[in-house]
Amino acid sequence: MNFGMLGAAVCMGIAAIGSAIGIGIAGQGAIGAWKRCYVNNKPAPFILTVFAGAPLTQTIYGFLLMQQMAASEATSSNPAFALGLGIASGFAMCFSAIAQGKAGAAGSDALGETGKGFAQYIMVVGLCETVALFAMVFSMIVC
Repeated sequence: MNFGMLGAAVCMGIAAIGSAIGIGIAGQGAIGAWKRCYVNNKPAPFILTVFAGAPLTQTIYGFLLMQQMAASEATSSNPAFALGLGIASGFAMCFSAIAQGKAGAAGSDALGETGKGFAQYIMVVGLCETVALFAMVFSMIVC
């Protein structure tokens, strides 16, 4: 068994788990904000779906890194390193997605309540995203 290939698969799986958790958290925030809008007879902003769906991108990053690792000669020549890289980068993307989900839920709550501040809220969501991008790019460089 090539543990390097296992690292590639684990990276994708862990990143996807984080996306699922983050989407769940952000989705709960969006649904709560919409409910409050309906109760107060205010229009429910559709833009909250941006916050709810933002953590999905970490699954894409995990997939891209998995493809890079699977095609890399380093995965075969140094399987322990590839396994460690897959686990570490997968968890970096996972926790980025969870943090992004929490930021998205807070952004949904604030935007639903005030109708203002979308640009500021999405910037914070984007900062959480940056961690996953860095993890993917830096891991691609070394594998």
